[in-house]
Amino acid sequence: MSTRPRTIAVIAPLRHPIREPHAGGLEAMVWDRVRMLRARGHRVLLCAVEGSQFQEDAPAEFRLPAVVWPDEREATDSTFPPGHLERALPALESALDFIRRHAGSIDLVDNHSLHPQPLTWAERLGVPMVTTLHTPPLPRLVAAAGAPEHRGRVFAVSAHTAAEWREHGVEARVMPNAIDATRWRLGPGGRDLVWFGRIVPEKGVHVAVEAARRTGRTLRIAGRVGDVPYFQQHIRPYLGHGADYLGPLGRPELADLVGGSACALVTPLWPEPFGLVVAEALATGTPVAAFDTGGIGEVAGTASAVRLVPMGDAEALARAAEHLAHTGDRRRTRAEAVSRFSLEHRAAELETVFDLAGAGAWV
Repeated sequence: MSTRPRTIAVIAPLRHPIREPHAGGLEAMVWDRVRMLRARGHRVLLCAVEGSQFQEDAPAEFRLPAVVWPDEREATDSTFPPGHLERALPALESALDFIRRHAGSIDLVDNHSLHPQPLTWAERLGVPMVTTLHTPPLPRLVAAAGAPEHRGRVFAVSAHTAAEWREHGVEARVMPNAIDATRWRLGPGGRDLVWFGRIVPEKGVHVAVEAARRTGRTLRIAGRVGDVPYFQQHIRPYLGHGADYLGPLGRPELADLVGGSACALVTPLWPEPFGLVVAEALATGTPVAAFDTGGIGEVAGTASAVRLVPMGDAEALARAAEHLAHTGDRRRTRAEAVSRFSLEHRAAELETVFDLAGAGAWV
């Protein structure tokens, strides 16, 4: 446990509420962190899009405007609807100004925003800030994150992501994401394959559909549609023909789905910063066939229940999934994942970081 309970302002990204069913891995990670910190006795003030959980004690300034698309058929995760940032950024400014005005009662800012604004405010807040990088280098964020005043207080979710940012002059230490093993329970396995996550082009679910067709197994897909045109063109035509779409699922239902599957397919078509779905699947005992890109290999480690194949190769993915579906010890798979990615273990590391930052030390 930390030396004393702290008051921590957590700044979430500007796009989706922090609630179940989670919009994506980043939102799930922030949700878990807030819940974990509260369970360990800290007071957490969550600055997030309205409709988020855990905001009952937060000031009104911490409720950011929701993203509203005039036509949901045009919704994507890579753009904002017209006029949204003109509302969201002044709201975030108000939240940061609240922190500045109440610096005496807030110990630390835990920043997960994908926007430079919190970083540019850091020296004015009077409160130490720790920032986590969850994405490949974003041009708008590079200059702010690389400023000398943030040195030692910037973290990346994988060594791969840290190396990418380092090429742009941003030094970040590595703190991998974690999972709540009490919610990702051991499952019995099954015959079907599973794919879960954000349904957007860079996550490659269409390649998972093709790989599943090659195995003759049904692919069950769960997640939020983050790019409607992509889903309509590349996924919907295959539904009912070897693929089922179950929609966004809450954590209990999702854990049951994943744990009741023969193998999880993880198919990023970009340099995946971390690959939280790999750790989540392994924690249920379900093996993983995945594309070897970005931080995926780090999450896989030496686990025998993971097979990595070249990015985009549906045939190799199908062969890997079929092999894994017939081999492996589910209990051992889960035990190894929990030992590496336990939220409880990560909590102790995080509190050490917070204590050092709060004391004004380099972390």
